[in-house]
Parts: sequence; structure tokens; C-alpha cells
Amino acid sequence: MVTVATLLLLRHGRTTANAAGGLAGRLPVELDEAGCAQAEAVGERLRPVPFTAVVTSPLIRCRQTLDLALPEAEPTVEEGLTECGYGRWEGQPLKQLAKDPLWPVVQQHPSAAVFPGGEAMAAMAARAVATVRTWDARVSAEHGSDAVWLACTHGDVIKAIVADALGLHLDLFQRLVVDPASITAIRYTPLRPFLVRLNDTGGDLAALVPPPPKRRRRSRRAPADSDAAVGGGAGSTP
Repeated sequence: MVTVATLLLLRHGRTTANAAGGLAGRLPVELDEAGCAQAEAVGERLRPVPFTAVVTSPLIRCRQTLDLALPEAEPTVEEGLTECGYGRWEGQPLKQLAKDPLWPVVQQHPSAAVFPGGEAMAAMAARAVATVRTWDARVSAEHGSDAVWLACTHGDVIKAIVADALGLHLDLFQRLVVDPASITAIRYTPLRPFLVRLNDTGGDLAALVPPPPKRRRRSRRAPADSDAAVGGGAGSTP
């Protein structure tokens, strides 16, 4: 069995903008009362997990979430995990944005969407994926392949990372749902990533901690050069 580091992606708790139906973007919106309760609740689930690294978007809603969920952690701020730059869309009500000609492009063809005065959605996806893959390789090299690390970031960022892990085109990422304070787990094996959990808001996270690797007795048969034991099957076809 191939054992690799495990990445837990945590979306921040609900914010005042979420509650009001607005698009926060990179504005310094904070958690509302419900969001604080969500962060504390997910902290109870995260507490049994021995994280080797905790990384966060620089935006205050993510840092507040970690302050409540993992108060003893010392997160590293990572600019690559910041929210998509929505430019002049930031701070606008979603009902109003839904009337903009760009709205259907964002929903149906996001790989072509470039926000006025902001970032291209494809650029956001590329830097987010590059950021977590770089961090995952670093954590694995420094702490071993059974390490677990956490990144606190934003809904669209997590959806883009999940789409990449599943081999989905960015134009399909709007089919994914990532709720506030939810957990998504990914393992990057040498051959392909595996989505272990998606939008988990209540499961036992301790089960995601990989067991320490066991020593194997020498065998005359060569081990299979495959990661099929992680998520595939013996009957899989190439």
C-alpha cells in the first residue's frame, strides 16, 4: 500500500458577507456569530489530528477560523491560498451580480472568466493548485509520507484544487459544493491524487491519520509498481 501525506482543506466559517448574500472577495470581512460557532465545532473534530503544518490564506476570516479551531497552532500565512481577486465585483450583492453579462460565464465557462479589475479564474486555479502541491511535497520531504497537514482557505479555491485532483476541467468546478467550515481531504500519490473526503461537516477526522508504515518481510516476488492499493483495484484496466 502506498502511504502519502494527507492534505486537509478547511473552508473558513460563515462570514457577515455570506449571511448578507454578498461577494466578499478579498475584503476584510469577519466571521459572524454562526461562523464562530462553526469554527469552534470543527476545532473539536480537528483536535485529535497531529498536524505537521498549518497554512492559511492571509484574509482575516481564515485566520479567525484557525484562532478558534486550533488556538495552539502557529499557522503560516500563504498568499497563494488567498481568495480569487474579484475586482470590482467585490462587496456587491450576489443578486445584483447575477444580472451582469459575466455571471453566466462564471457559472458555465469559468475558465474564460476574467473579473473586471481583478483576477482570471483560471489564474486563481493555477496558483492555488501549485501552492498546495508545493506545500505537500515540502511536508512529505520534511515530515515523512504519513504526515497530515492543513490549509485554511476559500470556497472557490478549494473547488479548484478538488477539480484538479479529480482531473476535471475548470469549467466543471461549479458542480462541486464546499460549505463553510467543511473539511476536504486529498492525498497526492506519485501517480495521481485521490479525493478522500469532500465537504465533510461531521465525520471522524482521526480516521484520516495514516498508520505508521509497517516493515515488510523480503519476498521473492517484486512489489507492484502501482498506487492501485490506495484507490484502485486489482481488476482495473490500464
